[in-house]
Amino acid sequence: MKKILLLFLFAIQIINAQGAFERANDLYKKAKYQEAIEVYQSIVNAKKHSADIYFNLGNCYYKLNDVAPAIYNFEKALLLSPNDAEIQNNLRFAQKLQIDDIKEIPKVGFHKIIQDFTSKHHYDTWAWIAVGFATLFLMLFVGYFYTINSIVKRLFFTSMILVFLIIMMSIAAALFEKSNFDNNRPAIVFDEIASVKTEPKVNAPDSFVLHEGSKVFILETVDNWKKIELTDEKKGWILTSSIKELK
Repeated sequence: MKKILLLFLFAIQIINAQGAFERANDLYKKAKYQEAIEVYQSIVNAKKHSADIYFNLGNCYYKLNDVAPAIYNFEKALLLSPNDAEIQNNLRFAQKLQIDDIKEIPKVGFHKIIQDFTSKHHYDTWAWIAVGFATLFLMLFVGYFYTINSIVKRLFFTSMILVFLIIMMSIAAALFEKSNFDNNRPAIVFDEIASVKTEPKVNAPDSFVLHEGSKVFILETVDNWKKIELTDEKKGWILTSSIKELK
């Protein structure tokens, strides 16, 4: 009985969230962006996360020329749906509103070659590729086991080896991408102007200045300071209150 009640409550939550989502979409269509934001945010606050919600939140903030929240929500949407071309496109538009023009220093070496290959898919996609080829491996094994003809049997065996190698490669790629995802701590600058210090102290000299919407990567935390790195490899310390982590 308890399980049925929990399922019933869960179903009600889903219906309510869907109703709120449609109401927010209607407000967006009427150009009532601030009101739409409040409804979308209420869905997020209720722990209902989806790429669509964050994407629509990003669009609302973009319409209001609110740079940091627009970029933040598009980035959140992209984390949930990394291959979505529409999200990527709208993020690029929002990034054009940024003041900072941070260059990306290209990485080199064997690690870069591996990363270029594994980053073609999300780690979940690599995992499903491994599952798909594991199913194929099982089918080939059945064919190998029941085939009598030696030539066909040899063909099945060779195919099994190739498929097994692909499975191992897919698993390795999934683990590599998952490790990168877990160790990567991106954040967006929300302060209109944020000073990045040489040390985690208020009276330390400024290393450089960032503006709202800039993306940074957190390396470590000391009290209420975060050590950050940019894509151009500049590093420094910024107040935790100046940024908002994406995950």
